[in-house]
Amino acid sequence: MTGTSDPNPANTGIGVRRYALSLLVVAYTLNFIDRQVLAILLPAIKAEFGVQDWVLGFLAGSAFALFYATLGVPLALLADRWNRRNLIAVALAVWSGMTALSGMATSIVQLAIARIGVGIGEAGFSPSAHSMISDYYPPKQRSSAMGIFSTGISIGIMIAYLAGGWVVQHIGWREAFLIVGLPGILLAVIFRMTVAEPPRGMSENRADSSARPRIGEVARYLLKRRSFGHMAVGSGLAAFGGYAVANFFPSFLVRSHGMDPSLIGVYLGLIIGIGGGIGYAGGGYLADHLGRRSHRAALLGVAVCGMIGWCFNFPVFLGDRLGLALSLFVVPVILTNVYLATTFAQTQGLVGLRMRGVAAAILLFILNIIGLGLGPQVTGILSDLYAGRFGDESMRYALLTVVTVVGPWSAFHYVMASRSIEADLAAAED
Repeated sequence: MTGTSDPNPANTGIGVRRYALSLLVVAYTLNFIDRQVLAILLPAIKAEFGVQDWVLGFLAGSAFALFYATLGVPLALLADRWNRRNLIAVALAVWSGMTALSGMATSIVQLAIARIGVGIGEAGFSPSAHSMISDYYPPKQRSSAMGIFSTGISIGIMIAYLAGGWVVQHIGWREAFLIVGLPGILLAVIFRMTVAEPPRGMSENRADSSARPRIGEVARYLLKRRSFGHMAVGSGLAAFGGYAVANFFPSFLVRSHGMDPSLIGVYLGLIIGIGGGIGYAGGGYLADHLGRRSHRAALLGVAVCGMIGWCFNFPVFLGDRLGLALSLFVVPVILTNVYLATTFAQTQGLVGLRMRGVAAAILLFILNIIGLGLGPQVTGILSDLYAGRFGDESMRYALLTVVTVVGPWSAFHYVMASRSIEADLAAAED
């Protein structure tokens, strides 16, 4: 493979597209294993270093998100100018190596620095991947492809919980970082050597003008699209609740239900892995299906699914029966994740060919600053504030507070986005 786009259509057929998408799913899976394994390890880290919940929230959220979201924009600009395949390979090697180094930390500060390194590496992945998928798959198939790509999130979280829970219980939390980090270095080599860089505009038969807008130009272009602003804030709020739950639900099960960490890994691994996968892939399929009628219907579908899932959070967090809570938890896991593929795909349709990487990065910047940067941090702070009144039940009420507020707020923005999405897509231009 060369370092430039392959102009030969024979080299960008359905088999090549499926192979590339498959490896991108594997890479995204490793991305979320390395990111999310920390959640199942937090109780052990808290016990070893004796830190408060707000420190754990900083470790799980802010320390990672600030660098991940901020550096994602300039790295996406590089993706719009350089070979995206090569950038993904480098990013994969960096975040995997830093995950392995996390297991060697001897203080909470060293661990935070290693997590910052993971965030820096992962910043180069998603915008490049979104841009490549958009060139491999046409608009009518793009939400489905984005949904399949997004299943890497749920698969990664499932493996992180299953493997992390067992390893921390039987070996140790340091070894868990080493075990999940090292395979990514090998995948980086495979990805670099075997994946084709698609010609820009291939899926839409659009010619690449080679114009390279600056970050500010892309940002101003997107800000003129009201639908983008609402989708970005709506997805950020959905991610706020999602990251809060993903990072602290294990702690809630330990403190409020006395559940064993290894069992938590099994149950949450299966629930989030399978349920989340259905939500991501099903959300993409639903968006493409509704999108045949109108893009407005696709965004309204996101709002409706989000509100139905929101209703199930109350018995999950207020009930005292562990089995019932875990059973009902499946519903919000599925329905509150349908937003992602739709938002990614619609954003790619709003911009020109050389804007796609930066557009994805701007969306991810907003999503991750609101969601990953604030979700776990605010939840940890609330838990500490509630501790004086609720004791070990503080995490229960911290999570309940978060999901109660962000669910309807997120749905509101998707309803508002639906009102202008058709006009904004019609106005899209290079």
